[in-house]
Amino acid sequence: MTAHAATAVTAVPAPHSAAHPEHSVQTTHTVLVGAQVWQGPERGFQQQDLIFAAGQVVDGVGGSTTRQIPAHDKWIIPGLIDAHFHAYAHSLNGMEIERGPLSYAALKGATRLERALRRGFTTVRDVAGGDIGISNAISQELFPAPRYLFTGPALSQTGGHGDPRTQHIDVCFSHGHMCQVVDGVDALLVAVRERLRTGAHAIKVMTSGGVFSLTDPIRIPQYSDAELQAITSEARRRGSYTTAHAYSSEAVLHSINNGVECIEHGNLIDSATVAEMAARGTHLVPTLAAYYAMDRRGEELGLNAISLAKNQEVLDQGKVAAQLALEAGVMVGFGTDLMGDLEDEQLTGVRLQVEALGAAAALHSMTAANAAILRDPRLGSLAAGSCADAVVLTANPLWEPDALWEPDARAEIYLRGEPVLTPHTPHHHTR
Repeated sequence: MTAHAATAVTAVPAPHSAAHPEHSVQTTHTVLVGAQVWQGPERGFQQQDLIFAAGQVVDGVGGSTTRQIPAHDKWIIPGLIDAHFHAYAHSLNGMEIERGPLSYAALKGATRLERALRRGFTTVRDVAGGDIGISNAISQELFPAPRYLFTGPALSQTGGHGDPRTQHIDVCFSHGHMCQVVDGVDALLVAVRERLRTGAHAIKVMTSGGVFSLTDPIRIPQYSDAELQAITSEARRRGSYTTAHAYSSEAVLHSINNGVECIEHGNLIDSATVAEMAARGTHLVPTLAAYYAMDRRGEELGLNAISLAKNQEVLDQGKVAAQLALEAGVMVGFGTDLMGDLEDEQLTGVRLQVEALGAAAALHSMTAANAAILRDPRLGSLAAGSCADAVVLTANPLWEPDALWEPDARAEIYLRGEPVLTPHTPHHHTR
């Protein structure tokens, strides 16, 4: 079987209900027969029939129509999760993204989301941007896309990581499509409430400088204690959580001391910081792909000199930080944080995660760990009751790790129990 071709399918009709034949409702069960199914890093792969019905993994077929697919030579993992994705990040120029038409950003975002799905990412968390409009469009199947969680524009102080202005720019900037500049406790409370009112999954806040921003040193913490506490307490009160862009130990400690529950990036953290994160149950989402991609391709794609220089400061430390965190018992997830044309490096991020953590731990980070970070136990697993999202591989990724990142190793991808790669599969309804 070729990597992008459907496996032979055998349809087996079940008998109609004898009691109420005219009222029987037939649910089609897809049975991947004899597959090696991922059970987590402790148990590895176990051979079993994997059964999908009504968008879920189920234990048996009951009295329903079955579609049997031979999978004795396949290894099946849960659909991958990218917990640091940016649908609207269509450029390497922050001001271009923020001040361009939202309609253009949304259409570009749709293409970025579809490509992510076809790489095997069946869930993404957009941690700077997105809105209820694109979320509703995905729910209505107006275009092919992974499951989509969004924070809305990330919160940034004036001159912080989400402020796209250079020092010599004398213009006002309050908000764009990916970031919003908000200062002061009262204004931040309103901003958090507005995001949660309009469907945000979580709140994203910038608590240190960053590579992409132009006027803020990477290590220095951002926002005051009172401002951060206003953000995090309001999110918790609504049953949500706050995740923070932070690189240095001082910025991470500033964040978690004020209620932040998840750290994005964290490249410059040390052993004492990861110990504190572990003690508090703080999660880490490394984004190794971004630095590697900017280092190799940033200059040719027009990335500014300030960002290129900042990237060198964090480039080699990302893997070390992820390793330190994992060894300390921090839950380590997976993200990519790719901007502009660099989005095609998403699977490179998988390779870098495997190099940092090993194949089993990296696979866990992209599935069950990310599901826990996103607070959705239906994701990241192929146990009964889980979402029927899966990637079918042609090789055992524990023996051949490149099966996790090589597109040709994907025999099929399932979202809600329906194939994504099979030719002639209807990806969406025409409306």
